[in-house]
Amino acid sequence: MEALRAKFQQRNATAAVIGLGYVGLPLALEIASAGFKVVGIDLDQSKIDKLNEGTSYIGDVSEKTITGAIKMGRFTVTSDFSALRDVDTVSICVPTPLSKSRDPDISFILAATEKIRKYLHAEQLIVLESTTYPGTTDELILPELKSSGLRIGKDFCLAFSPERIDPGNVAFNTRNTPKIVGGITETCTEIAYLFYSQFIERVISVSSTKCAEMVKLLENTFRSVNIGMVNELALMCDVLGVDVYEVIDAAATKPFGFIPFYPGPGLGGHCIPIDPHYLAWKLKALNFQARFIGLAAEINGMMPAVVTTLVGDGLNRFSKSIRGSKVLILGVAYKKNVSDCRESPALDVMRMLSDKGAVVSYHDPFVSTLRMNDNTLKSVELTSANIESQDCIIILTDHSIYDFRRIIAASKLVVDTRNATKDLQEFKDRIIKLGAGNNVASAPSPENQPECIGQSRNPLKRNT
Repeated sequence: MEALRAKFQQRNATAAVIGLGYVGLPLALEIASAGFKVVGIDLDQSKIDKLNEGTSYIGDVSEKTITGAIKMGRFTVTSDFSALRDVDTVSICVPTPLSKSRDPDISFILAATEKIRKYLHAEQLIVLESTTYPGTTDELILPELKSSGLRIGKDFCLAFSPERIDPGNVAFNTRNTPKIVGGITETCTEIAYLFYSQFIERVISVSSTKCAEMVKLLENTFRSVNIGMVNELALMCDVLGVDVYEVIDAAATKPFGFIPFYPGPGLGGHCIPIDPHYLAWKLKALNFQARFIGLAAEINGMMPAVVTTLVGDGLNRFSKSIRGSKVLILGVAYKKNVSDCRESPALDVMRMLSDKGAVVSYHDPFVSTLRMNDNTLKSVELTSANIESQDCIIILTDHSIYDFRRIIAASKLVVDTRNATKDLQEFKDRIIKLGAGNNVASAPSPENQPECIGQSRNPLKRNT
């Protein structure tokens, strides 16, 4: 592997990135910025066309960066996998969703591996970055690549390096987020470390691919479990008449032993709602029940139903039912200041309210159109007249662009799931805030279980 080492050190290697989504595109451009030539491969021709036009479809990637890399000859894009024949390293950044039965769908990884196997050659590094269950690299990718007759650690190297992209994060990006690498052999780890250290500020080696795979799952399971805990705490605080946000902020003054997490309408995005299921699925096959993961998924999955109940309770104050009421959703992206709607709890809230007969519309400055129930919805204008015409406003994503004071002042009823109205106490009579201790919804009970569409079914009981 001496020739490959030299190419990395001299930065004259050619890299390929398979999958040009929110992980692959920033990675490809970061590699190109370090002086490497990069070939981006994606089966979505619309992405290829947009990139060749210098158009960015990723919020964290500027068009200037794309056009600059292309003009310098460092970045080309294609849907033709034969480009792998002439590259020195391949990074797999394809989606890893869950199937309808909530089992891991690694078909994209397997398809990419088959293409790589076809063009695999000596002095080449292959790295999987897609999140998956522990053992995927060893058990699935390695046998396929070894079937080429090339020797692992001698002729080619294989490693896993989990992506750690946080969309919308202005402080941490691909370059300054520490990178974990674990190879099949010590040589594989060493070669992967050398490659990433050319364009990542800090690279950390671990002992195996399975360890590196587990690192990613721990990170997101940690968040899922803690969000589940604080969501349940919000329901407790509603029962006890305590403001959960005041409790969390006070606890956060402790300089050690506490990390603040905040409640919300449910989990969203590609990672946190999905990744823990990869770990639970793998452990189930080994006759081990991941109880914390299951409980967190249950609690987080029921939050859209909790929000729907709060809407119903709020409308009851005006002698209105959900059926026939006009409800405006503020924010459908899974987190603030991004356009990503994958697994967004807003979709479940909208479906549940629609099923109950509400007239549902939405506004999101980052999401102009939205597919729901085979229909395409358009973001409505956030005018004072439109706000005043609504029976209820639900704050599901607290985008920074929103002027909440203006919105609340024009509203009849607001259900706040993000603590966006914390400084608007003068309007408290028209605000119902999740976990604020002034609501009539209580913790779950086993009776009358509503269905959280797309997530687990969970109970919700109202106080009487």
